[in-house]
Amino acid sequence: MKQQRHREEIWLALEIGNSRLHWALFVGETLYSAWDTDYLPDSVIQHLAECQTLNDLLEKIFPEGESLTNTLPLCPLLVASVVPSQTAIWQTYPNTRVITLDQVPLKNVYPTLGIDRALALWGAGKTWGFPMLVIDAGTALTFTSADANESLVGGAILAGLGLQFATLGQQTGQLPFVEIQNFQSLPPRFALNTKEAIKSGVIYTLIAGIKAFIEAWWALFPDGKIAIKGGDRTLLLNYLRTLYPEIAAPLIVEPNLIFWGMQKIVMGDKEMGNIGTITR
Repeated sequence: MKQQRHREEIWLALEIGNSRLHWALFVGETLYSAWDTDYLPDSVIQHLAECQTLNDLLEKIFPEGESLTNTLPLCPLLVASVVPSQTAIWQTYPNTRVITLDQVPLKNVYPTLGIDRALALWGAGKTWGFPMLVIDAGTALTFTSADANESLVGGAILAGLGLQFATLGQQTGQLPFVEIQNFQSLPPRFALNTKEAIKSGVIYTLIAGIKAFIEAWWALFPDGKIAIKGGDRTLLLNYLRTLYPEIAAPLIVEPNLIFWGMQKIVMGDKEMGNIGTITR
């Protein structure tokens, strides 16, 4: 990190997902680095809370090969979580702010809307413009949208690619478990063995569903934009490009939408003079 950046406001963002921790280090408005880690044991999190400098903290969680050249004090940590038990653990870290749904300026939200969906939609819309549809290809596959007035239109949730394969393998007596990483190209639609039949059934129906949602979105908002994120985004996008290139071409691919949503909230608070615990 360059010397002049040390004089800017530095803050950490943490998205606690269903299966992993997602991190981002911001220098002012700039996303300096983003990375993932596995969940950390309670004892390790407690140790992190006792770190005296940002350098000490990042040594435990930062990607290998990255480092800070200057010793810096602990910075604010902003947390967005869909796992309440993990949220409580991370609040032991000093100067933590948990982003909640009421802090996202979207209109017409319902109380149980996931904070991850709201932040991703807000980040995408404020970056590329509304109307905006966000497709999150993670553990769950979700669709979340808002109109030109930044008002929630709605969305949908279904089991993601890996979860569908896992469910068939675990909840049936005869069907095998299919590893998602074992294939990158489309399987034959009409399969001649059980594993290929599972791949065909899951993939082709999932892609058809995504296509249907995109077409319905464009019917409502012909100028509406679409962004896609999530761990399976590249795989699903490749399938879309093969089967429906005209559908895939306009999609905005951005894995860090939730962090951009958090950044927009932080910068909005700063402009309003209501930054609370997020500044040093």
